[in-house]
Amino acid sequence: MSEMPKSLRVLIIGGSGVFGSRLAELAAQEPGVSLTLAGRNVDRLGKIANALVPQPSVLRLDRDLIEPGDLEPFDLVIDAAGPFQASRPQVIAAALGSGTPYVDLADGRRFVADFPSFDDAAKRCGVPLITGASSIPALSHAVLDRMVSRWSVVEDIRIGIFPGNRAPRGLSVVQAILSYVGKPVKAFREGEWQQVPGWGLTHSEQIPGGGKRWASVCDTPEQDLLVQRYRPRRSAEFFAGLELGLLHHGLAMLSMPVRWGWIASLRPFSKAMLAAAKLFLPFGSDKGAMIVSASGEDQMGRPINARWSLAASGNRGPFVPVLAALCMIRRFRDGWPPEPGAHVCAGLLCLSEFEDDMAKLGIVHRFEETHGKPADVLTGGAKAA
Repeated sequence: MSEMPKSLRVLIIGGSGVFGSRLAELAAQEPGVSLTLAGRNVDRLGKIANALVPQPSVLRLDRDLIEPGDLEPFDLVIDAAGPFQASRPQVIAAALGSGTPYVDLADGRRFVADFPSFDDAAKRCGVPLITGASSIPALSHAVLDRMVSRWSVVEDIRIGIFPGNRAPRGLSVVQAILSYVGKPVKAFREGEWQQVPGWGLTHSEQIPGGGKRWASVCDTPEQDLLVQRYRPRRSAEFFAGLELGLLHHGLAMLSMPVRWGWIASLRPFSKAMLAAAKLFLPFGSDKGAMIVSASGEDQMGRPINARWSLAASGNRGPFVPVLAALCMIRRFRDGWPPEPGAHVCAGLLCLSEFEDDMAKLGIVHRFEETHGKPADVLTGGAKAA
């Protein structure tokens, strides 16, 4: 008799969080995958696990105190906990020590920039390590790879993410945002690197199917990776926005003491700001959006503009950041993971790997392309604020 194929044993750290719980919901439906959800709060993990079929195991685990022995029972560990800004690489060290492949959803600029430093160790241990398996850079670069593959020149790239106000929010997300609000952020604009204030350059966007949204500059690894991979001549910018103008502009006002040097950071106020934001949950919508836009020249040297938009209603937006990690689970299960080494998840995945999942979730995306004079990519150009 032939043996039954072995299931891929996947550990999701942060399995009760906004993103970890959604990754668990999708991964639990995957054949050949055996899930364990880990975190500090077993009761919260149990509530998530009890709602899934088949029911995952739960494991009490402190991300900051993890040891190699904690990962030895698993074939893949996914860190969905965050925040990754100023995060210690404890999970990476444990993955190397145990020989366990590692994937994370990191959006911390320094964390991702430093990730290649683990490449030699990962190759010696024969372990693939993947960072940034999320909306950025995994999905955004999959979109851009399809969008500009036949272009001769890329001039501008701008990316925007706009969650609906009713989308669930967690403390780690708030901590990540507040870690850079008001602080200098390096952005590639007008053909050079410039320092701009975090949550500055505030402007409005017209979102397909989502109306007007406010947007401000964020500090993410995306700006660096866009310049490295696509070599735009003029700009590579990333923006995000809160749906309610009161909250968006309120945060911009609260950034001023940081910009003036009165306080070092708003991050110590994360819990208070999360509690305040939750008071506004009944307002706004459950519609999230993402936009990737570029301008440049096609193979004939003609000016070309392209725009990709994603619309997620019904609070399905928080599923988008976990789709890349889901794709990675399938790759490991199906026997074609990345080679050993430390990889940033930019260009590792194709957009086609996301499309079936987006369709199943009712998430709509589309491309638009025009020739002619380059247009300002997201709106009419951002002005400093």
